[in-house]
Amino acid sequence: MPHSAPHSERNRQILSAIVRAYIDSGEPVSSRSISRRHVESLSSATIRNVMAELEEEGYLYQPHTSAGRVPTAAGYRFFAQQVAAQATLSPEDQSWIRGELASATTTDEVTERAGHVLAEISRGLGIIVSPPIAKTVLEHIRFVLLPDGRVVIVLVSTGGATRDKIIRPERAFTQTDLDRTGEYLNRHYIGRTLEAIRADLLARLAQEQEHYGMLVRDALALCDPGVLEQGSTQRIYVEGAAQMAATEFTDQAQLREVLAAIEEKHKLIALLAGCIDTPDPVHVQIGVKGIDPAGEHLALISAPYSFQDQSQGTVGVLGPMRMHYERAITAVAFVARAFSETLDRS
Repeated sequence: MPHSAPHSERNRQILSAIVRAYIDSGEPVSSRSISRRHVESLSSATIRNVMAELEEEGYLYQPHTSAGRVPTAAGYRFFAQQVAAQATLSPEDQSWIRGELASATTTDEVTERAGHVLAEISRGLGIIVSPPIAKTVLEHIRFVLLPDGRVVIVLVSTGGATRDKIIRPERAFTQTDLDRTGEYLNRHYIGRTLEAIRADLLARLAQEQEHYGMLVRDALALCDPGVLEQGSTQRIYVEGAAQMAATEFTDQAQLREVLAAIEEKHKLIALLAGCIDTPDPVHVQIGVKGIDPAGEHLALISAPYSFQDQSQGTVGVLGPMRMHYERAITAVAFVARAFSETLDRS
C-alpha cells in the first residue's frame, strides 16, 4: 500500500510533475521530459531512480517495459490532495462563471447554467443534486384533497422550484382542514426547512398542547419528512455526457459503463448526497465506489451548496481520472459558493 505521501520533498515534486505532464499529454511520461522541466535540473538517471521508487510505492505504473510512467489512482489522489487543493481559480474563470450565473432568475436556470459551467471546465459531467425534501426551504406550501382521501402536497421552495408529493394520511381530512393548516404553515414558517419546521411544531405541541393541539398535529402529519421522502427521489441535473464521451474515452467498454451509470441516476444522487454533510469544503474521490465497474476509472469532485447557511444540495463533477484537478477543484468550490449566493438573493 502506498504511503500518504512520498517520503521526500524531491519525490513529491517529481510525482507532481509526472501527474501534471500526463494530464497535459495523455502519454506515458519519460524521465527525460521530467528532467527538462524540473526546477533542480536533475539528471535523467536520478529521475529514473525516483520513478522506480514511486512505482514501488504504488504511485506510478509502467504500461510497457520501454515506456514512461503513468499515474495510478494513488498518484492522482496525492496530486489532488497535496497540490491541486492549494490552487486558486483564475480571475478569468471567476469572471466567466459569475457572468454565466448572473442573469439566471429561477433556481432551475441557475441549476442548468451551473451544470454547464462545471461540465465545460472539467470536460466531464457537471452534476447538481437538489436537497432531500427534509432540507427543502419553504417559500409556500399548499394541500389539495383528492376524492379518494389522499392529499397532494405542493412545496414551493427557494427560487420558485416546485415539488409535489401524494400521501395517504392516517386520518381523514377535509379541504377546510387542509386550507387552515396550509395557512398556518405559510404564516409562521416561510424560509425554514421542513426538518426545522417539524422540530418547532413538536416543541409547540409540548408547550401549548391545549391551544394548538389539533392544528399542530395536522401540520405534523402532513409535513413529516419521513413520509414525504418515501418513494421520492432527489432531483438531479446532469450536463456534459456527450462531450465527455466524445473527448475522453477511447475504451468503448469503459464508455458504455459510464453511460449506464449516468442512466442510473439514483447512483449519482447517492454519491453526491453523501457529501452534503462532510466537513471538507470540497470532497475529492479518486476511484469512485458505487458505480461498478466503471467507477474505478473515474474521479468525483463535489461540494455542498447552502441557503441562508443551511446545507442544501450538492454540486460536482464526475469524469476520467485524467482531469485538470487544479481547475476542476477550484471551479467546484467557486460554483458552490456562487450557487449559494444566488439562492440567498432570490
